[in-house]
Amino acid sequence: MSDRPGRRRSLGIFRPRVSPLTRISDLEKESASSSVLKKRNPLLTISNELSSSPTGSPASISGSPDLQRTSSTSSSTDRYSPKYRTRSLQKVRPSSIFGSLRSLTAFHDDDSNLTRTSSFQSLNPGSPHGFGAGASIFELAGGVVVHHGETQSIQGMFRKRSHYHVLTESHLVRFKSQVRAADVFSSISAFGGKGSRRHSRMDSSESQPDIHSSEAYSVIRLNHIVAIHKLEDGRPYFSIEIAYLDEETNNASAMTLQINDPAESDLWLLYLRTTAEKARLVEPIPFSQTLVDYTIRTLEQENDFDLNHFRMFKVIQKPSRSGGKASSDELARSPSNICILAIGMFKIHLIPIPKLTRIDSTTSLSDTVGASHGIMTLVSLNMQSADDGFQLKFRVPLRQVVVLSLASSSITDIALWIRQATDYLRPEWLEQPFTWNVPQSLDDALLPVQSQEEDNGCFARTLAAYCAAYGLDKMKIRYKIDRHCDDAPAFQLLRPDDRMRSKYNLLELLAVMRALRYNETFTTISFANIDLTVLHGRVDEHGWDHVPWTTRSGEALMISKQENSWLLVQEFQALALKSRKLRRLDFTCCLTRKLHDDPVQEVGSGICEAVFPLCAKQLTNVDWIILSGLQLADIDIDFFFTAAIQKLCHFRGLDLGGCGIGDRNMNTVLQAISQQGATMESLDLSGNPARLDTIALQQQIQTFAYMRKVNLSKICRVSGPEPLIAADIFLAWKLQYVNFSGTALNEKSVEALSVYLRSAQSDTLRSLHLNQCQLTGSDLASLLIAMARFSTKGRDLHLFVTDNRPERQHDKFVEAISRSFTPNRMTLTMLEYSSEHYFGDLMKALSKNKSLKFLDISKAVLPKDASDETCETLRKVFMKNNTLEELDISGEEAHLEVATLGNGLNHALTGLKHNTTLKTLRIEHQRLGLQGASTLASVIEVNEGLREIFCEDNEINLQAFTVLVNSVQSNPSLLYLPCMTNDRVTSLKKIDREFNILSENTASVSTKATVKKTLSLSSHKSRVGSYAYSNNKEIMAVVRGLSEKWDSESARLQGYLDRNRSLVQGLPTTGVFSEARNTSADATRDPGSDLAPRAELNVRLGKSNDADFNETMAKDGKGEESSSSDFEDLVNVDEGDDIEAALMMTLSLQPKPTAEE
Repeated sequence: MSDRPGRRRSLGIFRPRVSPLTRISDLEKESASSSVLKKRNPLLTISNELSSSPTGSPASISGSPDLQRTSSTSSSTDRYSPKYRTRSLQKVRPSSIFGSLRSLTAFHDDDSNLTRTSSFQSLNPGSPHGFGAGASIFELAGGVVVHHGETQSIQGMFRKRSHYHVLTESHLVRFKSQVRAADVFSSISAFGGKGSRRHSRMDSSESQPDIHSSEAYSVIRLNHIVAIHKLEDGRPYFSIEIAYLDEETNNASAMTLQINDPAESDLWLLYLRTTAEKARLVEPIPFSQTLVDYTIRTLEQENDFDLNHFRMFKVIQKPSRSGGKASSDELARSPSNICILAIGMFKIHLIPIPKLTRIDSTTSLSDTVGASHGIMTLVSLNMQSADDGFQLKFRVPLRQVVVLSLASSSITDIALWIRQATDYLRPEWLEQPFTWNVPQSLDDALLPVQSQEEDNGCFARTLAAYCAAYGLDKMKIRYKIDRHCDDAPAFQLLRPDDRMRSKYNLLELLAVMRALRYNETFTTISFANIDLTVLHGRVDEHGWDHVPWTTRSGEALMISKQENSWLLVQEFQALALKSRKLRRLDFTCCLTRKLHDDPVQEVGSGICEAVFPLCAKQLTNVDWIILSGLQLADIDIDFFFTAAIQKLCHFRGLDLGGCGIGDRNMNTVLQAISQQGATMESLDLSGNPARLDTIALQQQIQTFAYMRKVNLSKICRVSGPEPLIAADIFLAWKLQYVNFSGTALNEKSVEALSVYLRSAQSDTLRSLHLNQCQLTGSDLASLLIAMARFSTKGRDLHLFVTDNRPERQHDKFVEAISRSFTPNRMTLTMLEYSSEHYFGDLMKALSKNKSLKFLDISKAVLPKDASDETCETLRKVFMKNNTLEELDISGEEAHLEVATLGNGLNHALTGLKHNTTLKTLRIEHQRLGLQGASTLASVIEVNEGLREIFCEDNEINLQAFTVLVNSVQSNPSLLYLPCMTNDRVTSLKKIDREFNILSENTASVSTKATVKKTLSLSSHKSRVGSYAYSNNKEIMAVVRGLSEKWDSESARLQGYLDRNRSLVQGLPTTGVFSEARNTSADATRDPGSDLAPRAELNVRLGKSNDADFNETMAKDGKGEESSSSDFEDLVNVDEGDDIEAALMMTLSLQPKPTAEE
């Protein structure tokens, strides 16, 4: 064939291979000379670069595949066919959001449509719109035809055009007509006659902008297909969308088949899905490394990447519908998007595919905007077996549901991995709180979650997942696990780790409560002193996904209007229902609300509504409920009574202290708890305004046979001679804890308690609280004599007798102490004697006592400072008592009252030099000052028995603290000494305040000020104003230097304490000793060797003129040593001259000036 002027010839150079389906006539025509043939169109080769797709097996989906791009050359063969009809050129349709994906080649009707550029782009594998390696049209002709049918494409409102689709084992081909399809595939008849398959007519429309009306056919590789799903566009036919992606160029396209016959639509869906799945299995395409790296960076930005839990899939995100069905025009305006669905550690991410201009280019994370949803917020997964579509619903508490309509050929793998992620994050949950609507075959294929040993039933893992899903900082949530208490292990929620707030917000509380569901580790869960008011009265109207409809075993609750109950009720019901091991719930002071004035409008606490109905129906194992500090309304008492009146509830403990229970409700409570006599172990009715009738009380509690704890503190009783609890009732119990503090005990009550303490039945008692019980010295003596146990270990009991009346018959009380009738531990705080000799007698008795190991006599109040005689007696206690191991003699500083022993305490502390048994000393708020600190330091240097000293808030300045630290250097046994944080703050504030006063004082500088305090207080005040500070920078430098000195001394102290701890544990201490010595050398160097701070201080105080100062500084600059007396003055500065001491300490830290300076 001769070339026409201006015409370009196609670049085909290879001949097609002969396949079993190639027609002989075609081969004969192929061998004919091109010069004889008339006007023909060249055949363009189909070439596709393989893109990645997840494999069929979930186990083979790798989070970080090692991918390499491969390229293959494409071949073309010139082939000519008869010209059927001519057609004019048409304009190219506008681009869709998927970009341009030239996955097709075509016959052209007119030679003018074929240009050199178009041919090159279709044949060249490096073309931006062309595929890399592919198959020619003759290779397609050799494939097996799976399904085919006639189509129509709708162009505009009235124009239609016929097409024909052919599905092979590896490609989906769209021809211009059935004749063209028959020309390639011999199994297809050119006309609808005998042997041809009858199909319903289909309307086909494609969003690909590069398919021109003049093109004869287009091809989609089946392993490039991302999803095949149905569309609902409101027209009287059925639409199927086929979305495909070339990952090498990240170009995406979609083809829509519109079919009139529903049966034919289902048939096409079946053939397309099964054939595409086989094609992916035969020729799987991994993700490109560029896309994998991009996805990983996105997850790392969300702090959600974990290699062991990372999976990624290609999905179609369908357009959201505002309501009803969308028309074809609406679908065209809002087409589907191809994106990456990535499953991270705690979230599911939808990541738009980046648009790369070249293969090796990288895309910034800010170029695209995706969406992330917490796995723990998943409320529904709906999957259809007919197509690749599925739906995910997510919901954060108190917010509306977010619906994601997706489709993917990897729907099975996606569903399995999402379910595995939820099971991993909630390993203890028997029933996941979301709808799992999948085919039964997929439900049977669920993989078991690998068991991993993790403490506390994987609570930390589940809590972290909920925090990530709700957008919370898990580090703000604090809790502790107590493994040594009753009903251990116990989970206790602590206050948030946030200085700006002391309460948790609603989402944080829900995260903790939902993480505790189904947990079989904790026997006790405590929300004591945690404000839960934010959950009180709150209803989640947007969903019921976390409502506990059933018990742990699956039994329905049958509670009316449960979906409308408060979040507080729902969450506590879930905690009580879903755990078999949970026995105790502690709600102490967790609601700060006040009762309504009108009982009719009072709605109750919600906690009683949540727990007690479950106890009444025996649906929970919780049998110990602590409600102390909650204001209970009448409706709460009704819930309590309904449950407690039934013996099958088997309550072990009911703590109702401080619940605002009045007389009528108290009678109801006593009547109800009388039915729990066979199991009741603890009863707390303290702090309620009701007046208890002791006779009625004894009648109700006498049936209790296993009582261990009784708390009747701060109650009002009806007057009468009867004891609060009779002796025979006491003798029937083996108590461990008794608290009558704040309740007046008459003579009969003391006698009954003494009888019980004298019996062996009371040997199990470990804590007896009798504070503010109006007990006299005689009453206390009777109790001490009754509880005495003369054994080598003494009586293992802690007795609290604070704020009573020991002055009355005080001699009997101190005699009992001197004769060692006391238990091992006794707290006798807030002693307020009218005469000092009572306190002296008590000290004499303590010096003879041989049974006390712990003694707390803090906050003692004397008429005046302790005399020398009293302090000498206290010194003998320190020196002679060889049984005390822990002593607390702290004072108290309040706004209106100060309780200290005075300066004589400094002398008493010297007795500790001879003590070898005392291990812990508490001596806070006693105003020790520099003198007391020096005395305490002398004790530390020689006493190797002390392990802990608590001495904060004693007006200790930097000099006093330095003295204490120096003493620790020579003590290898002390393990704790505070860093005096409070004293540091007080000292710096005091110095700053004095400097502010000095800056305002414009008095002349005194010329004869001294460092040592040799003048009276008035002269000291006059000298205070003598400092010449006109520059605030100097003041700031002094304060900053002083603060740095505190830091230095604190670091040195910690070094010594770390050294001592290493010695106790038998660890090497070489490095610790070296570090401590270096720090000590820097901190205690002779200040005169640097710049003679005394000379400079004298200038500041006006003691020498500038010439003297310059002379002194010059001598120091030449290296001459200053007098050692200056350093003695530095250490021995009186504690009252804080500002002078601050100056000298600060100057000692300043660098040495040079001679030039």
